[in-house]
Order: sequence, then structure tokens, then C-alpha cells
Amino acid sequence: MIRLLRIALIGLFFGTYAGWGLEIKNLSVAVDVAGKQRMFTQRMLKDYAMIGMGNTFGNPREDLTKIMTDFEDHLKALIAFNKEKATAESLQKVMKLWKPLKATLKAPPSKEKAGDIQEKLEALLRQSNEAVGLFAKQTGKVSGEIINISGRQRMLSQRMASLYMLKVWGVNDPKFKKKMDDAMKLFSTSLDRLMAAKMSTPQIKALLKKARQAFMFFEIMNRSSSKFIPTLIYKKSNDILKNMNTATGLYAAQEK
Repeated sequence: MIRLLRIALIGLFFGTYAGWGLEIKNLSVAVDVAGKQRMFTQRMLKDYAMIGMGNTFGNPREDLTKIMTDFEDHLKALIAFNKEKATAESLQKVMKLWKPLKATLKAPPSKEKAGDIQEKLEALLRQSNEAVGLFAKQTGKVSGEIINISGRQRMLSQRMASLYMLKVWGVNDPKFKKKMDDAMKLFSTSLDRLMAAKMSTPQIKALLKKARQAFMFFEIMNRSSSKFIPTLIYKKSNDILKNMNTATGLYAAQEK
């Protein structure tokens, strides 16, 4: 009886905590959180393609549901925190794009609709990118831009993976190669800039090196025209995401 009561109390505590939502305490954290929104758009696409292929590695169906909830919760938290007019307008545009997309993503995945969903998520990505840029500008510091770039690496890890998954699924996109090449080039040059940044502590540089090692698998896969290993790319993209998420948090923590 006592054990059941403890479990119930723990469930109540965590249920209440989850309902509190995300609290953003300063602009640096806002840049970090807004940066995650860009990543979420591409992670949702990656999960959508994995579900469509019938590949259950990493439980993409459960992940998609979680990421959709996180995207909306983060968006509401950013709107509540922000006090600047241009940023508020940008966030409202994000919300306007998100509402119809949410219903589409809840429907069973369709290869025929995948191209359209990709374009709509691209539009959401662009608008989310504008919002994080405005938050970075609000900081008025170079550090805001470094946090922005580091956070963007999270998005690029998922963008490269989502494009790869669509290709494996058989979704025809004439711009596929250019999109992938552009994403990989931006990831590589951004990694170089972060390695050279004054804010990059030894701990952060160790995380950046791990991200570079995982990125090598994308370079190998991008050169191959026949070997498709979605589970490996899924894992490596999440490895990059984990390391870059930690690095971005460490950058943001330097600003009080």
C-alpha cells in the first residue's frame, strides 16, 4: 500500500511538473531554446520518413509525438518570454505555419505527401530561423551569434538525416543533392568557426571533435550511390545532436 502511494505521489509530482511548461530566464537561454525549434522541424521530417518506411529503429513514432509536443511548448514559452515587437511578429508567423502542419503530421505518413510536407517544414524552418536570429540580435553580443551557430548545428544534423531518409524512402526531389551538399558544407564551416571561437572551452572542443567524427559517416554515405543504411545515419545524427545540444547549453551558460 505504501509502495503504491509513493508511486502515485511520484506520478503526481512529475505530471504537475510537466504541466508547468518551460521557463526561459534570459536571452541566452531564449537563443538556445529558439535554436532547438529549427532542429525540431527537421527531426519531425526524419521521424515521418522513418515511419513511412516502416523502420522502427529509435521508435520514430513515439519520438515524433514527443517532438511535436516539445515544439509547441517551446513556442509558447518563447512567446511568453519575449518583449520585443519584431520578434513577437516572427513568433506569431511560426505559430500560423505550425497549426495546420500539426494536423498533417498526425495523419498516417504518405510518400505522395512527403514532398509537400518537406516544403512546409522548410517554410517553418526558415521562419523559426528568423526568430532565433532576432533573439540573438537582442543579446547585442557576439556570444549570441556563437550560441546561434552552435544551436544551428543541431538542426543541420537532423536536416542531413531527414534528407537521407527521404532519399532512401524513394521520395523524388530534384533539389536533393544541392540541399544535402549545402547542409553538409554549412555544418563543416560552422564547426571550424566554433573550434576557433574564444568561448569554446576544452570541454566544448571535445564535444565538437565528437560531432566531427560522427559527421564523417554522413560524408561517406553522401558519396555512396548504392549503400543505404538508415539506422546508422539515424544513430549518428542523434549522436551529433546530443553533443551539439550539450555544447550549446555550455555556451549559453557562460552568459548570466
